[in-house]
Amino acid sequence: MILDFLNPKQIIENLSFLKPQMTALDIGSGSGGWTIPLAKKLENGKVYALDIKEEALSALRSKLDGEKIGNVELLLADVEKGVKIADNRVDFIILSNILFLLNDKKKVFEEIKRILKPEGYLLIVDWKKVDNIGPQIKAISKEEIKEIANEFNLELEEELDLNNYHFALIFRK
Repeated sequence: MILDFLNPKQIIENLSFLKPQMTALDIGSGSGGWTIPLAKKLENGKVYALDIKEEALSALRSKLDGEKIGNVELLLADVEKGVKIADNRVDFIILSNILFLLNDKKKVFEEIKRILKPEGYLLIVDWKKVDNIGPQIKAISKEEIKEIANEFNLELEEELDLNNYHFALIFRK
């Protein structure tokens, strides 16, 4: 699946394991690039949109109101300090283009493992190391992500080459 640009809606539509009644968490939701298509796909489920910035969640709230989407709960939190979601609560977690921003990646994976239900899925989308695009110095490689995920017994299910700038890894608890 090669795309010219990162297209969350298309990627979500191609995830065959997603079912309408699932619960999901978008870590680093921003203004909803992943949250909105995910909420539409999980029409009978629930999506938690977590971000560290109130401004981003406020923008997302406006978009949700405008599109009359009611199955999203906004969470203002720092994932590195913990998330107020019960253990084994979420079927699917998205972590898109934020790993390079995080200082304690292992703490984040610890939270992901705690929150994910048994057999739950984790989708990590991140930057390839490409000249002049994305976070050059702080970009994290697929191999680094796989090593950390392995420490938390998250099993790699699939690798996707999304476009010239992004890759995706799908893990299962």
